Amino acid sequence: MTDARPMVPAYPALIRDYDAGFRVDEEYRSALPDLQNGPASLIVGARAPIQHVGISNFRLPIRYQTRAGGEVALETSVTGTVSLDADRKGINMSRIMRSFYGHSDHLFSLSVLEAALDDYKADLDAFDARIQMRFSYPVRVDSLRSGLSGWQYYDIAQEVIERQGQRLRIMHFDYVYSSTCPCSLELSEHARESRSRLATPHSQRSIARISLVMGGPEKIWFEDMVELCRRAVPTETQVMVKREDEQAFAELNASNPIFVEDAVRAFAKELQGDPRIGDFRVVASHKESLHSHDAVSLLVDGPTFAQSSLDPMTFESLRA
Repeated sequence: MTDARPMVPAYPALIRDYDAGFRVDEEYRSALPDLQNGPASLIVGARAPIQHVGISNFRLPIRYQTRAGGEVALETSVTGTVSLDADRKGINMSRIMRSFYGHSDHLFSLSVLEAALDDYKADLDAFDARIQMRFSYPVRVDSLRSGLSGWQYYDIAQEVIERQGQRLRIMHFDYVYSSTCPCSLELSEHARESRSRLATPHSQRSIARISLVMGGPEKIWFEDMVELCRRAVPTETQVMVKREDEQAFAELNASNPIFVEDAVRAFAKELQGDPRIGDFRVVASHKESLHSHDAVSLLVDGPTFAQSSLDPMTFESLRA
């Protein structure tokens, strides 16, 4: 019979109470382990470069200037990433946030965004980097005939990308509109004329996402994009509606029937006519009321957005 051995804890007894009074000094901070900046021997998996690593959807209020000269503070979702060389283990993610917060109190401009990009490139010793800011921008919109007005919100993203020493400034802009099917409109009129049958063409809420390179020094205001889209496709969905507005909207749709192919080409014509805009992409989805599926189209001008393969969620991400 063996002697019973006393139970010895694997670890010393640790204090479980949170020490609210503990203060960190530089000596203690320098002794903290930092695995993300560890040696290359700690790399897991392939010794391969990473094109983008960072943080997504950290939110904070940002002040934006309106075209009329005012300001509006909007909740903004920020994504910040950098490139990572093949022989580096990782990055300190919080540095991206700290770098961005150093500029967050400024009134938004692309130069502020670029300054934040420069800072976290330097902080993380990276070659390529990207910042994207997403927000919903309000514009006061008048009703068609009743004299009412309300706030229309536009989903927008501003992006600054630096890759191989080249810097791009990109805007993504979502525009929601109504699309009346030209074929359905003609068939409805045929039923009225030939058989005295009441018929209605099908219309549906539709959405286009316009992505563009801001090429020149002149600023593209968010309100400019609203007006550009309305020139291309005037049947924007309405905010405030009384009966006379509903009738007006029916007339407006009948005056502007549009297939999804027509929509992307109409947007492209306006984009091509603006000297401030370089390469662009238009993705449109008509949320069919006739079919159980959607009608979609994609038009690209220039190499920036050209791609052979699409993200499987490209069209599903368009929310009308």
